[in-house]
Amino acid sequence: MERIAILYDASQAVLSTFDLDEVLQRILAIVRDQFRVQNGAIFLLDAETQELRLRSTFGRSPDQLGPQAIPVGKGLTGTAAKLRRPVYAPDVSQDPRYLPSFALTRSELAIPLMVRDSVVGVLDFQSEEAGFFSDETVDLLTLFSTQASIAIENARLHSLEQRRAAQLETINTLAKQTASVLELKELLPKVCALVFQSFPVDHVAILLKEGDLLVVRAQHGKLTPVFAEGTNLAPGTGLGARALATRKTVVENDVRHVAGYIAGYQEAVAEMCVPLIAAGQPLGVLVLESATAGAFRTADVRPLESVADICAIAIQNANFFEQTRRMAFVDGLTGVYNRRYFEQRILEELERASRYAGGLAVIMLDIDHFKKVNDEFGHLLGDEVLRQLSNILTQQLRRVDVVCRYGGEEFSILVPQTTGEHALGVAEKLRKVIEDWNFPGVPRPVTVSIGVADFPENGATRDELVKAADAALYAAKQAGRNRVIAAAASARV
Repeated sequence: MERIAILYDASQAVLSTFDLDEVLQRILAIVRDQFRVQNGAIFLLDAETQELRLRSTFGRSPDQLGPQAIPVGKGLTGTAAKLRRPVYAPDVSQDPRYLPSFALTRSELAIPLMVRDSVVGVLDFQSEEAGFFSDETVDLLTLFSTQASIAIENARLHSLEQRRAAQLETINTLAKQTASVLELKELLPKVCALVFQSFPVDHVAILLKEGDLLVVRAQHGKLTPVFAEGTNLAPGTGLGARALATRKTVVENDVRHVAGYIAGYQEAVAEMCVPLIAAGQPLGVLVLESATAGAFRTADVRPLESVADICAIAIQNANFFEQTRRMAFVDGLTGVYNRRYFEQRILEELERASRYAGGLAVIMLDIDHFKKVNDEFGHLLGDEVLRQLSNILTQQLRRVDVVCRYGGEEFSILVPQTTGEHALGVAEKLRKVIEDWNFPGVPRPVTVSIGVADFPENGATRDELVKAADAALYAAKQAGRNRVIAAAASARV
């Protein structure tokens, strides 16, 4: 979560001004302070000469950095611009692309600054330590570079288009508000609502790329939708698919005369589709609709592309946040959820079951004599048994059921809307499948003991329910193992 905090603070800082020099200074200050980089520079691309020109530095004076202008394709900096991806030399003495600039440099990292598919500059960082930049640091700096690119482009837009100051201020406000939202289900509707309020459009929608499909994930406005949220659009159809395929904004000011147009809204006459692209990766499409023919002018495209870029960065950060959070709740060995996740979900499931007068079963499962497996066959094979057993549990249970590694060789399972004999049947099925399973390398059956407790019969709170399931599990072991015992029956064993 600390990494998310860094990205959030960084986005707030660089997006809070339109002055280009101040933006560049803030970008370098964030890298220097948050990532402990010794030396850095920002080169901006001169599109006419195709040269990267030095604009701002820290750590050394400009005359110590070597060339003040680097042709695209030359050196690590120019190579990053040409390839449109980060270029890293952990040991510059071994990289023929390196342009000597300072005698003490040992490692160099160059990250292109990209707005949509266009390079606007390069972030270049150097260290006197070989192999200084870890994979995690490179990933975070790459994520940050997308935010820095948007900040630089916004500053350029402001200097070139003073007459659009009001819209640019809206863009900046949108960036600040979306930067603090890290949940997609909250972020996407907010973006749609803000765009609808700030621009002369009648409806706004966000379609996300999920595999080969575009999926309607959020919409806001005053037109009548043809597709509900969650609808999958056929691959390659509609203006959104065209925008995503070409990675260019598509504007049709009278869709009534467009072959292959798919109406997303009954009253729509004009449509603009802006691809959502972050770090060169297509994420989806921002769709803007109007009931008026000729509603979208050329002058509208650039500001709305900036909105789309900000939206794409926010989506990327939300995806990164979700990935980080998911990793915090997943057991590294087995791939199922861990105990931390169990403690969170059991409270949620108890609240849900209590609110809707539903049932909930807690299954505690422990591998019998697992220590003997480790002692006889080694810990590597023991780990493989844990992984295979986790796969069995996941395959045999429903998607709504929650499988967690509770600790060691013990697993906990939440089975919503299930109690009594049905819960015992689920547990018995698991026991039998595991007993019959051929675990490679283990010449005898692997068995489990299982305890089952029901809400609300065996407990109304987390502690009561887990204690009852644990007691039933203990009773199953005491009764000879390889069996299932219900909490209600455990006291009689």
